[in-house]
Amino acid sequence: MQTNATYTSLVAIGDSFTEGMSDRLPDGSYRGWADLLAARMAARTPGFRYANLAVRGKLISQIVAEQVDVAAAMQPDVITLVGGLNDTLRPKCDMGQVRGLLEEAVERLAPACKQLVLMRSPGRQGPVLARFRPRMEELFACVDDLASRHGALVVDLYGAPSLGDPRMWDVDRLHLTGEGHRRVAEAVWQTLGYDAEDADWRTPMPPSPPPGWGARRTEDARFARQYLLPWIGRRLTGRSSGDGRPAKRPELLPYETPGA
Repeated sequence: MQTNATYTSLVAIGDSFTEGMSDRLPDGSYRGWADLLAARMAARTPGFRYANLAVRGKLISQIVAEQVDVAAAMQPDVITLVGGLNDTLRPKCDMGQVRGLLEEAVERLAPACKQLVLMRSPGRQGPVLARFRPRMEELFACVDDLASRHGALVVDLYGAPSLGDPRMWDVDRLHLTGEGHRRVAEAVWQTLGYDAEDADWRTPMPPSPPPGWGARRTEDARFARQYLLPWIGRRLTGRSSGDGRPAKRPELLPYETPGA
């Protein structure tokens, strides 16, 4: 890995994690770690270009079909690929197929950029992580293997204690808060060889008193009503939260700060 890196363009592909949910801006749009990373890179490199093709809810098959060739054709300096986690959270998941599609994506992306970046996605501590941990770790073992064979960098968010803290996650329990996204941006920034701006991004938040039984039950009921039941409904009907939704930055253009 080079230090004091200089890259002139970035293309991010994936699902809701890379789209930026739930790092919400005042106008209701989402920012997220990829936008934060692009802003930092643009501040260092005049004329820096950025595209974000990620769309919420996408499975690895959709990322490969809809985003990989588009990103490769842009020939950027850096491509980030995070995908497959939505597949692991499905009740039925063919991990062999997921691994094969991820390998296909890496084989097509690695030659199309100067640096491909993969990730071991963060996991919120709790029963959901415990249930799906074997699939997630199988996915991450594949990520590590592909990176070693294709010269990609791996950002290990799964092994960061700070990002397992439930306080880093939005009320939907699926997406990071703004602070979580900030730490992810820092992790990718350092992995790309830039000087650290927050050397302690892995450090857990200070401990706080756990919520009482009543508060936990109220939050559980709210979570089930607002997020879990709609999520189950989409799974049963074959729908996705990203159906018909375009990428927020579909072209590789000079980066401009939102609202500038």
